[in-house]
Amino acid sequence: MDINLLSWLSTSLSPLSRLALPGAVAAGVAVGIASHAAAADSAATMKAVRIHDYGDASKLVFEDAPKPSPAKGEMLVKVQAAGVNPVDWKIRSGLFRGGLDFTMPATLGFDIAGEVAEVGEGVKKFEKGDKVFAYLALNRGGGYAEYAIVKENEAAAMPKELDFVKAAATPLTALTAWQCLFDVAKLDKGQTALVHAGAGGVGHFAVQLAKWKGAKVIATASAGNIEFVKSLGADEVVDYKSVRFEDVVKDVDVVLDTVGDDTTNRSAAVLRRGGILVSIAGDPDPAKFAERGVRVATHLVEPNGEQLARIAKLIESGGVKPHVSQQLPLKDAAKAHQQSESGRTRGKIVLVVG
Repeated sequence: MDINLLSWLSTSLSPLSRLALPGAVAAGVAVGIASHAAAADSAATMKAVRIHDYGDASKLVFEDAPKPSPAKGEMLVKVQAAGVNPVDWKIRSGLFRGGLDFTMPATLGFDIAGEVAEVGEGVKKFEKGDKVFAYLALNRGGGYAEYAIVKENEAAAMPKELDFVKAAATPLTALTAWQCLFDVAKLDKGQTALVHAGAGGVGHFAVQLAKWKGAKVIATASAGNIEFVKSLGADEVVDYKSVRFEDVVKDVDVVLDTVGDDTTNRSAAVLRRGGILVSIAGDPDPAKFAERGVRVATHLVEPNGEQLARIAKLIESGGVKPHVSQQLPLKDAAKAHQQSESGRTRGKIVLVVG
């Protein structure tokens, strides 16, 4: 992430606004986010889902839009599938207006998988026809479309074992889990991690990644998702609706908070002295954590093609598997948003474009 941009995020948005971005997907946010900054051939069009104003899911319009052209260091990717994340509908609803103001019409979508259609000057890692997947920085987006601009350093070669749908379900949430657990919390073999909402988009990757690292993994989930989360590798799963997790979980080294609300501060009680909570959704009370001798951090996920390539290798070796609960055609983006807003999605929802 651009350092100046990160500074802007830290100073211009209130802590709650910053942390309300699920999956901490605020990498690359700017005040006046353009519908697409890339140059476009005015004669060429494509199908896209755009918003012309903030509001409910009915604001998503399937329509013709200008086809973009890649600049230096960029690629034009023919999108085959686009992942849906909670941040998409939160932006659409106008939740972050005043901090994240989009230029309309705007194309949402930050997870894509597809084929390179054209490369801009200076692109060396990829060539036309390559299958790639990427997390698009939030100052551009553009994934809900037949074509999207992808910066070379955002992309990685698609895992050979995945189709486009499962590949599109991976980048944002897998990178969030990776960065929170390993870059921020420094989770290591033999430690214990608690993952809140282990069946969710970030959670289901975090459970698998923590287990791959050699940690003991505890997760929270609803009763209907307990067996699913166990199948991901969780050693213990707590039904958060029937028991308070802090009553049964103790001496944890790392907590990954993907839920927010009171879950964030209640999690202080489960950490051992010196442990750390990393939140992507809550607004931690530093005093509550400091008085118990534990640390707290928040994280905003950054696009990172190198880390995504490492995740791809794990997928190819069978260490990590994305889970897609529902796939819909691009024109049904409104239905996908409504499902995501319900808060009852296991894994990810994906829009099929190609």
